[in-house]
Amino acid sequence: CLSDWSSDVCSSDLPAAEQAPANPYVDGLVRMWAASPLTGDTRLTRVQQYSHTAPDFEGVIEAPPGHPVPASIDERTVAAVYDVPVPAVTLAEIPGSGPGYLAVRVAPTHAATEAQREMTPDEAVKHVWAERVAARDGVAPGMHLVDHRLDDDRLVLLVEAEDKQMIRLPRLQITRALRPLGITDPELVMVETDGLARGVVTVYREHPLINIREATARDLTMDTDGRIALGLQHDGRPCRWPLYDPDLGAITDLVVGAPGSGKSVTLNTLLAAERISGVVSIVADAQNGMSLPEAQGRVYHFGAGIAAVGATLAAACAVGDYREQVSAANGWGGFKLGDPWPLFNVSLDEVNKILGAEADVPREYRKWVTGLIAHFQLTGRKFGGGIRFAGQSIHVTDLGDSEKIRANAKNGSVWLGRVNSTITQSMAGDMVTDGTEVTPIPKHFGSAAADVDAAWAGHETPPGPITAGRAWVFQGGRASSMRTFKAVKQDRTFPGLIALYESAPIPSLSPEEDRIFRQVYADALDAAERLLAGEDPYADNNQGDEDGGSKKRSQKAPAMPRSSVPAAPRTLADRVLDALADGPRRNKEIRAAVGVGEPGGPAAGSVDNTLSKLAEAGRVVRAGHGLWALPDAHD
Repeated sequence: CLSDWSSDVCSSDLPAAEQAPANPYVDGLVRMWAASPLTGDTRLTRVQQYSHTAPDFEGVIEAPPGHPVPASIDERTVAAVYDVPVPAVTLAEIPGSGPGYLAVRVAPTHAATEAQREMTPDEAVKHVWAERVAARDGVAPGMHLVDHRLDDDRLVLLVEAEDKQMIRLPRLQITRALRPLGITDPELVMVETDGLARGVVTVYREHPLINIREATARDLTMDTDGRIALGLQHDGRPCRWPLYDPDLGAITDLVVGAPGSGKSVTLNTLLAAERISGVVSIVADAQNGMSLPEAQGRVYHFGAGIAAVGATLAAACAVGDYREQVSAANGWGGFKLGDPWPLFNVSLDEVNKILGAEADVPREYRKWVTGLIAHFQLTGRKFGGGIRFAGQSIHVTDLGDSEKIRANAKNGSVWLGRVNSTITQSMAGDMVTDGTEVTPIPKHFGSAAADVDAAWAGHETPPGPITAGRAWVFQGGRASSMRTFKAVKQDRTFPGLIALYESAPIPSLSPEEDRIFRQVYADALDAAERLLAGEDPYADNNQGDEDGGSKKRSQKAPAMPRSSVPAAPRTLADRVLDALADGPRRNKEIRAAVGVGEPGGPAAGSVDNTLSKLAEAGRVVRAGHGLWALPDAHD
């Protein structure tokens, strides 16, 4: 015990010869004492280091035989010899010995600990921040504490960067630096900055988002700035999410989360908010409607399946083109909410099944969908049509090659729930410019430090509550920590969300827009299903003609220019028929015309197989040995 250290020195042992130091550190202490002109002829003996992890030690100051230890050797002198604060030095007489011996203790680590224990909580916060964070060797040098507030459930720190420095508050390193205050869980540390000079660090006793309420119709009613409350931020403020921007018009959203992250609840909450706020919801779920069963029958349009995603986009593009035509005819420079058309938002769920690297769809179909997205971003968004992408693992680059698509996604709102660290880092790198350190969201609430302690003790700790709904929201280059309003599941659905849906009538497009949308959707769905089945999307359809003849399905409403919506993707059969349009050709010429041998081109065998199938269908004929032609051209 350090308080009894002087009595541990046995006076009967003092005249004995000093033994050699046990380690180099002790030897260095003895040498420093001997080298100082302040210590005279005295010696430092019987040195013991308390711990190899701290500099604290004790020993005996021994005067020459027959001489007392000089009175000039006091705490200040010893502190000067070892360059420690004066309070870290203690001198004491040794019981049973004369004045020629003096016990000494140099314990800067112990003194600092004791001093911190004696500090008030406010003093301790200031001391730890100054020494471990803002100091030159701290985790965030130059980030000075301007003010702080210690409440019952949180510690709030106002920080400002010193002149000529940008604000930098690394969340994980700050958590580590604040450990002397009992802070060990980075999930309890929240950081917000202005990206320039100032920031706020909030530390909670327990996670503030463990318990969160359900949404109300008032939360989900769009305000004059086009925003709703999607959930709560960590400090209890509403997390605002725009359905519409009065200055920029329709918006682009991105909702990303692994299974169990709360993505479906978040999407349902947004769709219910659109219905309550009078926004037309056009939805397509690539997972056959399984991701959003609550939305089916409760929104203007719900398309289920991969083919429905392309058809929904084609129909939405047609509506956007119609609005563009009417606006041009009337001299309108842009869209005005509700005059004469309502806002509509297209939500594409599980879109990673089409756009992701792992998507198992024909390349032509993916290219078609990407083209439709680009087209909609150029026309639909200008005339009151927003778009929302949702999936389990979307990277911004998955949205296609168009810089316009990626730029709109980056400038819109992003909800990033629990996903793997690679996606978190990629999305944060694309979306965050204010320096906020974005880390992956764990599956459960709870301290990792508790898991380490349990592992050391050989105990098993039960998992904390699941973090479903927890997310980082990126808007305008800034990141904030939030949780979507709670939804309680019963019988595999969410009755609370269903009640919110049904608290308002379903908004609809205008009658003419509705006609255009439904016709284009039906035609495009037929073409998309044919393509995904490996068939020709432009094959003749003999059903429905009064004269029994054949008629090609149009992808567009008659009122729309045929070129305004990107055509359904062309198959290899289409390209073979195009190659024969100018007259008979040989196999070699047909292969070259369709790109055999070029990067991404088809194999020669695929071309031969396609020719055989077209011949069986009567769409091409043999015009000679190795020569092919269209039936009309051959006649």
